[in-house]
Amino acid sequence: MFDTPLGIALFALLVLLGTATLGFILYMIWYTVAGHILRYAVLTRTKKTKWTHGAGAKNPVTEMIYKEGEKWLEENKQYKKDLHIVNDGLNLYGEYFDFGFDRAVIFVSGRTESSNYGYYFTQPYRSWGFNVFVFDQRAHGKSDGKYNTLGFEEHKDLIKWAELLHNEFNVKSIVLHGVCIGSSCCLQALISPACPDYLNGMIADGMYTRFADSFNNHLSKKFKQPTFPTMYAADLSFKLATGHSMRYGNIDFIDRLKKPILFIHSKEDRYSLPYMADALCAKVPHENKKIVWFEQGKHSHLRPTDSEKYDGAVKEFLVEYFDGALAAK
Repeated sequence: MFDTPLGIALFALLVLLGTATLGFILYMIWYTVAGHILRYAVLTRTKKTKWTHGAGAKNPVTEMIYKEGEKWLEENKQYKKDLHIVNDGLNLYGEYFDFGFDRAVIFVSGRTESSNYGYYFTQPYRSWGFNVFVFDQRAHGKSDGKYNTLGFEEHKDLIKWAELLHNEFNVKSIVLHGVCIGSSCCLQALISPACPDYLNGMIADGMYTRFADSFNNHLSKKFKQPTFPTMYAADLSFKLATGHSMRYGNIDFIDRLKKPILFIHSKEDRYSLPYMADALCAKVPHENKKIVWFEQGKHSHLRPTDSEKYDGAVKEFLVEYFDGALAAK
């Protein structure tokens, strides 16, 4: 059969198809495994020293954030109370700076960062009449846990912390301030049926539409990996580990938000792309919302880029939506 020109051509075609099929199968296997490995690396705490205090300081800006934060801590350490709760069987730890006000800000860090990352971002809140609470999310810092679940589980911890501040420290009003994944955690707390009335609104710094959208950008820009099938493999791995999906996120439930929200976003953000902030803001079902744009600044580094503009935007938001009764400073 294969000793004729037609047979030889057919044989060559079969070899080519077989090689292509084998190549496709190997491609799928390799990048499926890569997806699992990346999910494991990005969203799993593999040892207690991972995602600990200061562990994310890998560039000059982040190092500055920690150094400035440590200065703030030194200046305010006499006001600090170390707090502990247990939720979902996990020991969780936080720090409350009680300046004597009846309102507070809870700062929620992003992936890899712990409580001390929040010192820098909460520096001006005391002058605005707010006590400050920062904490180690589950699987970060001193807190127990294995997975970062993108706020799907962490928001329950956030509500418990808010209840503690309200019940034990007589805090009557709380605003949430989240960065990246931290802002997703804040949003989920505010739309939860368990959300208490005294959680009054949020600042969202670098919020994404869905983590899958942001993760796709990480895959292509940082890890140099194809999004297919890597993203789908990573999502399946995440779902098997946590019960949640990266492909379901803020854009799917922000229309349930009833509290005021301030979006702070950079037009240079490579991961939470600018269109995401526009899309999210458009889906907020009320008018108590605002976007403040930064022409420059990397993801999560907007306050270091222009602290005066950043702090001014946050203060204006607080004055407009929180009784207009900030400390007169």
